[in-house]
Amino acid sequence: MFKKILIANRGEIALRVIRACKELDIGTVAVDSEADRDSLHVRFADEEVCIGPARAAESYLAPKRIIAACEVTGADAVHPGYGFLAENADFSEMCAASNLHFIGPTPEAIRAMGDKALAKKMMQRAGVPVVPGSDGVIDSFDAARAVAADVGYPLIVKASAGGGGRGMRLVKVPAELERAFSTASAEAQAAFGNGEVYIERFVLRPRHVEIQLLADNYGQIVHFGERDCTLQRRHQKLLEESPSPVMTPALRARMGDAAVLGAQHVGYRGAGTVEFLLDDRHEFYFMEMNTRIQVEHPVSEEQADVDLIKEQIRVAAGEPLGYTQEDIKWSGHTIECRVNAEDPERDFRPAPGTITSFHIPGGHGVRVDTHAYAGYVIPPHYDSMIAKLIVRGRSREEAIRKMRRALDEFIIEGIPTTIPFHRKVLDDADFVSGQFDTGFVERFLNRDTQSKPVKV
Repeated sequence: MFKKILIANRGEIALRVIRACKELDIGTVAVDSEADRDSLHVRFADEEVCIGPARAAESYLAPKRIIAACEVTGADAVHPGYGFLAENADFSEMCAASNLHFIGPTPEAIRAMGDKALAKKMMQRAGVPVVPGSDGVIDSFDAARAVAADVGYPLIVKASAGGGGRGMRLVKVPAELERAFSTASAEAQAAFGNGEVYIERFVLRPRHVEIQLLADNYGQIVHFGERDCTLQRRHQKLLEESPSPVMTPALRARMGDAAVLGAQHVGYRGAGTVEFLLDDRHEFYFMEMNTRIQVEHPVSEEQADVDLIKEQIRVAAGEPLGYTQEDIKWSGHTIECRVNAEDPERDFRPAPGTITSFHIPGGHGVRVDTHAYAGYVIPPHYDSMIAKLIVRGRSREEAIRKMRRALDEFIIEGIPTTIPFHRKVLDDADFVSGQFDTGFVERFLNRDTQSKPVKV
């Protein structure tokens, strides 16, 4: 087992990793920028190293500074969390060259799954269902037009190295294709340094359902069921739950088996998530694989009664899983709401500033993962998420009621947050019924949100 782990991240995920390390009796090193000196992950780590100015490019995205912090503190492993360098194959290789264990998959797996077009091709070879589309990247508009004629409309142009909705354009009719092709490519080049794009058929009114995986170094892979991440705004997840309202045991088995098959094909190890689009006929299609721990991992932890961060660390240290798929059981229903420092009344504009009052909800089946507190200054330089509120009930109806109560108890003053938005969503008839798709949030925001709340 590792003696000391440096957490190459910030905020709630850094604090989450520190807690897991302490329970495993592993020393911890926090790194922070000048803007994060007062963050809780700095306070609760055993050691701290300031690695640069507030700008992420000069701190959290500066591999050499992080490696130097490991050398100064004697850390023997690096946990990248999510975001920043978590899916950076070059950083993983730098860690290995410096005799540091990177707690994550191999650089080869990161590169393969980070290239969306290559990942799709590899999943197709493995026998995992994929959305019909181009066979790899498209290098010209003429080629795009030929593929589009075969795939049919509507279709979507996607950045091969993309994520978070950037470098992505929906094309409803042929006349829109040329502009969509050029703008998606330009946006991808600006965001990722790679302007390659590919084409897929656009699945109408889909759900976004993902499978949580864990693989050891000895070929053993298990999954922890699904998370329904359908509630999104501009491809950014807002609320996740498990089980999916439309899931059946047979569908879960099919999706889980497909995710494991894909991971086996790329020789995966560590924690990862395979994301699928699910249509109204219960047909599913591979979308992408995230080669890291996810923001929404607590949903799977609550459902399967497992500490995924501890398991991730154990696997990275060379320990076998020690259990099989048959040993994993699910019970109840879990919902997670991401609480962001954003103003829903102003198009979800980020709202950095000082939290003047901070009271978290409690009670049975309520969990809050956060790095915030009263007096904490939210810097403007990073992601706007400040907390994750997770509740677990015996049924979906009970979980909804518990989440409503917990949101009412969650007091954050001094800045606007997305708590009021979540409270309205939990009262929405379509959400309560479970009959929604990835377009739900846009429709929800465009209609009257003052309608009578729905009880469950």
